[in-house]
Amino acid sequence: MAFFRKKQAASVDKPHKSQLRDWTEALIVAAVLALIIRTFVVQAFKIPSGSMEDTLLIGDHLLVNKFIYGTNLPFTDGPVLKIRDPQRGDIIVFEFPEDKDKSYFKRRDFIKRIVGLPGDEVEIRQKHVFINGAPYRTEQAVFKDGTLTVGPRDNMPPTIVPADSYFVMGDNRDRSYDSRFWKFVHRSTVKGLAFIKYWSWDSEKFLPRWNRIGRPIE
Repeated sequence: MAFFRKKQAASVDKPHKSQLRDWTEALIVAAVLALIIRTFVVQAFKIPSGSMEDTLLIGDHLLVNKFIYGTNLPFTDGPVLKIRDPQRGDIIVFEFPEDKDKSYFKRRDFIKRIVGLPGDEVEIRQKHVFINGAPYRTEQAVFKDGTLTVGPRDNMPPTIVPADSYFVMGDNRDRSYDSRFWKFVHRSTVKGLAFIKYWSWDSEKFLPRWNRIGRPIE
């Protein structure tokens, strides 16, 4: 009788273990896929500051295309499977250059617009940007301090962008900590191209910004 009970218990327990294993395998596969997607395909970011106003507002949540510029793999000389190089006007997410000596988990991500490409000469005179001697204007740039001019923020001597690097600026030109202060973003630290706002939350009104959700980033 005891033998029968043991066999019966085993026959009841087996499907339970099989189901548990199936769930575990499914969770592991889902986690691996999520990691692959986050690393190589697309990643979500949240805007914490006003340096990109009014293009991006505090509380905007956006998706970043991580494969358009290619993927940096170990033992390779550069990005592979690249669709195109970063272009002037692209809004990119990158590791903050001044965090390069910090541990991986303490490095911050910044988001800015590319203004200068490798080999460009960038100059700023009285808030106006000049690329290779010609004025460079973008309709997204805003100036919230009026005509007040301050040091390198509004006047920067001609500077050559090194190879494999980019000169970036915030669209909120008067309130952005960018390449005017810490110089360049190296190609290897670029994480991807910001391309769409999938959610936006106004913390002051405690309401979603419905008119911003699903809008492409330009």
